[in-house]
Amino acid sequence: MMKSIRPEAISDNAFKLIGKDWMLITACEKSVDAEGNVKTGRVNTMTASWGGFGIMWNKPVATIYVRPTRFTKEIIDSTDSFSLSVLPEQYKNALNYCGSHSGRDGDKFKACKLNVEYMNDTPWIKQARLVFFCRKLYAQEIDPFCFSEELLCKQNYRKDDFHTMYIAEITKVIEAHK
Repeated sequence: MMKSIRPEAISDNAFKLIGKDWMLITACEKSVDAEGNVKTGRVNTMTASWGGFGIMWNKPVATIYVRPTRFTKEIIDSTDSFSLSVLPEQYKNALNYCGSHSGRDGDKFKACKLNVEYMNDTPWIKQARLVFFCRKLYAQEIDPFCFSEELLCKQNYRKDDFHTMYIAEITKVIEAHK
């Protein structure tokens, strides 16, 4: 069972959450019909091990980075919200799979036996122990000319596939009831 908590109440270390535990970025295509009803479309998820949490524009935010080749990027660009799901350790194989396979080519949820739930039209992973619901505020491609250390750019962008940085307001956090 999941319970809602304030972002300030998260007891996990942010560096461990992102860099070691990883998370799944999950989003779905959305469209609005003539009557103003939101219809959800294709859902996809991808593993993220780069990102951050903090305060920006007086809001609690999450920052994620997505390469242009990722199918999830197309979906994030077409919607205003996404979720970040942190899974328990036993799902590390699923995280590896979701980070190395494309949703264009198959159903990652079925392959990994992950279940999708929705909160206000935003998909999230039911097996998660912690979920951040995010509303997109800002997006910008990493600019190679802005690197202070040229070596970082050369090491991380050999194919000139610069990430898009998304800053999103954390609108809700839920965690598994302990």
